[in-house]
Amino acid sequence: MIRKAVLPVAGFGTRCLPASKAIPKEMITIVDRPVIQYVVQEAVAAGIRDIVLVTHGTKSAIENHFDKHFELEATLEAKGKTELLEELRAIVPSDVNIISVRQPEPLGLGHAVLCARPVVGDDEPFVVLLPDVLVDDEGLSRNDLAGMIAAYEDTGRSQLMVEEVPREMVYKYGIVAPRGDAPAPGQSCELNGVVEKPAVEDAPSTLSVIGRYILPGRIFPMLAETAPGAGNEIQLTDAIEQLRQEVGVDAYRMQGKTYDCGHQLGYLEAILAYGRRHPRYGAGFIELLQRYAAEE
Repeated sequence: MIRKAVLPVAGFGTRCLPASKAIPKEMITIVDRPVIQYVVQEAVAAGIRDIVLVTHGTKSAIENHFDKHFELEATLEAKGKTELLEELRAIVPSDVNIISVRQPEPLGLGHAVLCARPVVGDDEPFVVLLPDVLVDDEGLSRNDLAGMIAAYEDTGRSQLMVEEVPREMVYKYGIVAPRGDAPAPGQSCELNGVVEKPAVEDAPSTLSVIGRYILPGRIFPMLAETAPGAGNEIQLTDAIEQLRQEVGVDAYRMQGKTYDCGHQLGYLEAILAYGRRHPRYGAGFIELLQRYAAEE
């Protein structure tokens, strides 16, 4: 059973400037909770119990969000604000551990994952979740991360979560090359490789990697020996390619929908999607949307 997840949150969030100048991009809110809380909830719903935040000294707000705030809880309890108190306490379930490690300098995603090695170890598989992307499981019997974990347990091979993108947009993404037919939603297949931002006419498929990975502990020694690549950074994709050549790597095709909250329009779309079905604010939000639509 996979129980550990690594969330690299040490980046500067330049795509989100100026909003992320003083606030970590992961703490920018979707309706009433920060983006990173949705990502942690996704992991917890899939059975993860140890959340490893690879963070930076300027990101203490993230750690504080998942920490217990005794004085605030005591104040809410004294004022009888029970519902709000329970919401705060539910941010981290009692059986989930939030663990922080530091990435001392920005040396790439591969280096960020490598920083989690002392916590995760070399002997067990783990999940990597990039917090820029929300994976929406609305209407699914289990979320896509749980489905990907099940695929790993069936095959024993690393998994990259992928989604279908329009053919004309493939040049923006890392595109996988399936070995044989592309998998159906909720299924996985072995890969021949990943092509970064291919020309439309050269793309081996229309399935893009979306920032969810299941990797074995053996990836850590590979990362430790991976030479800096693009941008003079240690690239996670380089170590994954070595892993693919040695033991194979699969692509798991998701069933839900993604929102790229590192991009302003993706962030606004996430607010629309999550706001409309919010149990407290959804009805009022839909009325606002209808009002503004009528004014167009």
